Amino acid sequence: MADRAATPGTPRVLRAMNDRTALDLLLEHGPLSRARIGGLTGLSKPTASQLLARLEAAGLVLATGTTEGRPGPGARLYEVNPAAAYAAGLDVTPRWIRAAVADLTGRTVGRHELRTPVRRSATPVVRQVTDALDGAAGAAGLSRADIRRLVIGTPGAFDPDTGRLRYASHLPGWHSPTLLDELAAALPMPLAYENDVNLVAVAEQRLGAARGHGDFVLLWNQEGLGAALVLGGRLHRGRTGGAGEVGFLPVPGTPLVRGVARAGSGGFQQLAGSRAVPDLARELGVEDVPRGPYAEAAATLLARAAAAPDDAAHHRLLRAYATRLATGLASLVSVLDPALVVLSGTALTSGGEPLRALVRAELEELAAPRPRLVLGGVREHPVLRGALESALATTRDEVFDTSRPASEGKT
Repeated sequence: MADRAATPGTPRVLRAMNDRTALDLLLEHGPLSRARIGGLTGLSKPTASQLLARLEAAGLVLATGTTEGRPGPGARLYEVNPAAAYAAGLDVTPRWIRAAVADLTGRTVGRHELRTPVRRSATPVVRQVTDALDGAAGAAGLSRADIRRLVIGTPGAFDPDTGRLRYASHLPGWHSPTLLDELAAALPMPLAYENDVNLVAVAEQRLGAARGHGDFVLLWNQEGLGAALVLGGRLHRGRTGGAGEVGFLPVPGTPLVRGVARAGSGGFQQLAGSRAVPDLARELGVEDVPRGPYAEAAATLLARAAAAPDDAAHHRLLRAYATRLATGLASLVSVLDPALVVLSGTALTSGGEPLRALVRAELEELAAPRPRLVLGGVREHPVLRGALESALATTRDEVFDTSRPASEGKT
């Protein structure tokens, strides 16, 4: 016999649909009164009152105060209970793991950054992950057991056929075939893995320059060069998770790279990755080229160039780099014909509007499609923000589903 609670149209399902609508409105607008919720949902005052009483009893909403500034008694205001659930995200790179915990409203309540050793014989990956997560949870006054879901962002992608990390040979310790099982055994919550650039696209779609867009390409350039493809409102990952690994793309202007999986790089990475910017600057006569980590050096150079439009050497750098970026980007837009291209990562956003405008002009010469080109809007730790947004989306789907008994779905 079918479960009546899961049958569309039953009172329980209809109540759950109204509950979810109200909770989403509270997330979007902040504290709302009963009358305002009724007006936004079309529910009658008695029904809205019953809904809020039900959600308050379930621990999903809180009475947070009253309206002010109007004659007569103030109306009670309600908001989503931020402590109803917590989610976490990790941003993994070869040099560090950044971790953050967010409450159910999306507010970050704890952060931790763990410097990771470069030697493969050093601290095991599972210990690195648990230490980073515990640090962020502890900063929020929580424990690991309080986290409902975790999303881990890494370069490359875990192949669904083998469980091995692919396209990220530069990430020490993350290539064991048993790693995913070891992490699942060590952590008490469900966890998911996602490519780091895909998570930047999630952040931009939820909070940044791609809000409201179901089809766009995000080009990322920081420690590495990659892309994320969003088609029909969903991330396109490809069969092995390698969709968007454009650093391996053969492009004019560089020698043809063979055995890219062994080399860990390809033509577009060599042509336009962050590592290429300092060398290009020297070739074009830019003085005082910074040393140090190449991603930071590239960002510094491009920020200087964008701020000095009358300096000939810096202008040559911006133009030459824009041509390199557009060379690879032309292949992407020619195949996908997206409505929007988002430029993200410090090697792109540091160049600001001057670099964006030059890339757009070059792209119009090299490709027939004419997508809108914008700079990314999520600048502070976008991979980590995307991991949190991804974890929160699933957590809210579970916690806000009032059609099920409260005990279902918990781990």
